[in-house]
Amino acid sequence: MIRVHVICEGQTEEEFVRHILSRPLAMNNVFLSPSRIGRVGHKGGRVNLDRLVFDLKTRLLKDDQCHCTTLIDYYGLPADFPGIAEGKNFSDIKDKQRLVLMALSSLIDVQLGAAAARRFLPYVQMYEFEGLLFSAPEQLAKGIGQPGLTNIFKSIRRDYSSPEWINDNPNSAPSKRIEKVFNGYDKPDHPMLAAKNMGLDVIRHECHLFDAWVKQLEALSAGGST
Repeated sequence: MIRVHVICEGQTEEEFVRHILSRPLAMNNVFLSPSRIGRVGHKGGRVNLDRLVFDLKTRLLKDDQCHCTTLIDYYGLPADFPGIAEGKNFSDIKDKQRLVLMALSSLIDVQLGAAAARRFLPYVQMYEFEGLLFSAPEQLAKGIGQPGLTNIFKSIRRDYSSPEWINDNPNSAPSKRIEKVFNGYDKPDHPMLAAKNMGLDVIRHECHLFDAWVKQLEALSAGGST
């Protein structure tokens, strides 16, 4: 049995891992344990390096038989977060993501040691969790109970080669676009309904960086049990 702690940015990500992502991975003998970043009483919300390292240290050093990964949004990471400043020189989301993941891996190698770093699979969602929901605009609209917004969501989706490219501007990030046309948008209920409506396979087909992360998790089952 492969056990993987998933440090999530907020309740939406936590619920997504628990109810949508966990089941197919369990069929591969990979069992996910999601929890929001931060100490008890201060769970979720603001992601910074200190909070993340504390959580990683708690999991990787106290349990040397587990793996650990992250599900946090690139959008909203502080300017001093590893890899963010370097990523400003690149336009391709693959490069931006790669720099953050490499920087996080290197940092954990230094701070927690090589053995812990080998069990760490960092991941950041480009640019935001809600970007995944634009994988199927019609199902997004139906899932949040607003089928009349289908054409608006389709129009947004057509402007980008992938939902993961929908940007990190404070006025036009994926969640901001939804909230602009539906002020009743409520987390985590609406994004969970939308994600369930479209299904994991659709999201993986449309969002290649997300799919690559899921493939990494699936591949753990081929590396022996922990």
